[in-house]
Amino acid sequence: MKLLHRDIEKNGEGSVTLMPEEAEDMWHAYNLVQVSDSLRSTTIRKVQNESATGSVSVNKVRTTLTIQVEGIDFDTQACVLRVKGRNICENQYVRMGAYHTLDLEQNRQFTIGKHEWDSVSMERIENACDPTQHADLAAVVMQEGLAHVCLVTSSMTLVRAKIEVNIPRKRKGMCDQHTKGLNRFYDQIVQAILRHINFDIVKCVLIASPGFVKDQFHEYMTTTAVKNDYKLLIDNKSKFVLVHSSSGFKHSLKEVLSDPTVTSKLADTKAAGEVRALEDFYQMLQTDPNRAYYGVKHVEKAADLQAVEILLVSDELFRSNDIQQRKRYVNLVDKVRDNGGDVRIFSSLHVSGEQLGQLSGVCAILRFPMPDDEDDSDDED
Repeated sequence: MKLLHRDIEKNGEGSVTLMPEEAEDMWHAYNLVQVSDSLRSTTIRKVQNESATGSVSVNKVRTTLTIQVEGIDFDTQACVLRVKGRNICENQYVRMGAYHTLDLEQNRQFTIGKHEWDSVSMERIENACDPTQHADLAAVVMQEGLAHVCLVTSSMTLVRAKIEVNIPRKRKGMCDQHTKGLNRFYDQIVQAILRHINFDIVKCVLIASPGFVKDQFHEYMTTTAVKNDYKLLIDNKSKFVLVHSSSGFKHSLKEVLSDPTVTSKLADTKAAGEVRALEDFYQMLQTDPNRAYYGVKHVEKAADLQAVEILLVSDELFRSNDIQQRKRYVNLVDKVRDNGGDVRIFSSLHVSGEQLGQLSGVCAILRFPMPDDEDDSDDED
């Protein structure tokens, strides 16, 4: 993401012009645009022209519109953000107050205007525009006949290829069919790795499976790379790490990323950091439950007493259309930081973020034990 222009007053009001450069930047844009914001971008509009003879022609024109946001829809497959709202600036093709949908996509700049840029939004812009925050982890989660090739970015887990091959079972005197099926399966995974993984950015490729499938695949890949002179695989051989997983499905990534051998290798990646923080919370919940709080009311109470050491919060909570609800979570984040606590904002599209969402989306590891108040219900206001 490129920051092209920034004009924010001391009171927090102002606008920011951004240029998304890759798919993940669209996720950041989705988290920045809120209902009631103003959004300015170029768009295509159909315009009807009536000639002197009464004939009507329809032309498509490119124009720049500024709308007040009323609806936001994010297409995760196409990585396009569709924002609906009313036109609030004079335009020769679109009357004031008319509805229009702006499509935000890669390499097309847009300007977001807000009445108040809070600390969470400003932090997201800084992270999105920081080149060191880019994806640097890939994973192949597999079992016999099924594999998922994934890119694990700081914000989401993207499944780049799903490979399913029917492998004949081993039968007495017919092992050849089984071996041929396996080789066909492994070859498709090798091709998917070559097609979807950019080794200039990716620091590490995890190969995870139950049993010895990962070892057999790694051996096959190494042999194939030498045989077919796949220099990309040969040169990056050291980047492949073999770890255990319970299955070849996407959800197994959580346990893969929490493996100690993996986390030591990936200490610099945010994806591993988030999983580690969530694992610490679960561990604390088992060993010392009075130091593990979840639910916004309980966590707020702990924050008021400066007890929160690590705050885990889902970015989904900051997309609430209820401004007061959003401010509530922003104030919680600011309070924890002001008191010297560490804040981890999880992406709801990430495997770890999905787990956090099942625990109300906000959890905290405390500095000291706080007995839970039995009479205090954790219902939302």
